Amino acid sequence: MVRARKATAADAAELVRLRAVMLASMTGREPADDGWREAAERRLRARLDEPDPRMLAFVVDAPGGGLAACATGTVEERLGGPGAPEGLVGYVFNVATHPEHRRRGYSRACVTALVEWYRERGIVTVDLRSSAEGEPLYASLGFVRTHDPAMRLRFTEPRP
Repeated sequence: MVRARKATAADAAELVRLRAVMLASMTGREPADDGWREAAERRLRARLDEPDPRMLAFVVDAPGGGLAACATGTVEERLGGPGAPEGLVGYVFNVATHPEHRRRGYSRACVTALVEWYRERGIVTVDLRSSAEGEPLYASLGFVRTHDPAMRLRFTEPRP
């Protein structure tokens, strides 16, 4: 059985590397680096070792060093409502397995550990977005499609 471990700040660079692998597999090309890698690594280093984390990741180490797979998640605070009375909702993202290590249950181990972490904290709703390739994994863990479509607003330049 594959076991995932909780990532630490020391894993930040490898988590960013796996994020680039995930983004490339979704778009078919290496993602441009407009500073996102450095910013993401900085954010991970600051957040992963917090005593009561709102962002965390579970990882599987690759034989020979580095990371083979990861799943990252956040705890979002919203107003309570039906299905989440306390207003705490988990959000899973950045699920990635390096191509050399796929089809070995590594992503499953990472997502399962993350879902269990949410469950232990009393979080009853966990959301994610899935690629077509990832959907069977998530469905096997109990995730179902929702009826509310996602929308996004993107500012081209931040205000000073």
